[in-house]
Amino acid sequence: MRCCLNYLFSIDMQSESLTTRQRILQTAFEEMHRHGFQGMRIDSILTKTGLKKGALYHHFASKLELGYAVVDEVIGEQGRLVWVEPLFDHDDPLLALETVFRNAGDSGCIDFILGCPLNNLAQEMSPVDSGFRTRIQAIYQTWLAALIERLRTGQKNQHVRADIDVGQCATFILASIEGAIGLAKNAQDRELYLQCGKQLNEYLNSLRP
Repeated sequence: MRCCLNYLFSIDMQSESLTTRQRILQTAFEEMHRHGFQGMRIDSILTKTGLKKGALYHHFASKLELGYAVVDEVIGEQGRLVWVEPLFDHDDPLLALETVFRNAGDSGCIDFILGCPLNNLAQEMSPVDSGFRTRIQAIYQTWLAALIERLRTGQKNQHVRADIDVGQCATFILASIEGAIGLAKNAQDRELYLQCGKQLNEYLNSLRP
């Protein structure tokens, strides 16, 4: 019986530790999104989570390690759920792209005030830290690979022209989406994102046979 209680206590401690870690990550993400990594303050994270400094450093040895974890576990996961997985919801990849762009704008997944957290960090940290740069690049590459795969599948299914270079098209589509979010952020205007979406749809339709 004592062994069972010890085991259950261990499971509870692990669950509590995981919950604490997730609270730190989510709060750090919110701070980074608003202030950037360099503007993120550990004291502010501690205040908002109600944790002591020792509890935070139990999970993350440094501010830099915490920043890397936010990119890997929060921003990367958000990107996968919003921009990558939904691409596979339709047989027609061009329709999927149109739907993903529209849904992202309508669902609240995009913050038109603070912008794209991935692109924000790319602008801030890629020039100064290789750890951020490689992590950000890996997320972009995952997104790009999914776009390329869907366009190639579209060629096989005759939804996409056979004569296009899918790598170049995928890169342009990704850049268009990130650019649309950036323009909307700068203008503080969601409508600008939607206007960009109309032109993106024109381009996507030009890829049809």
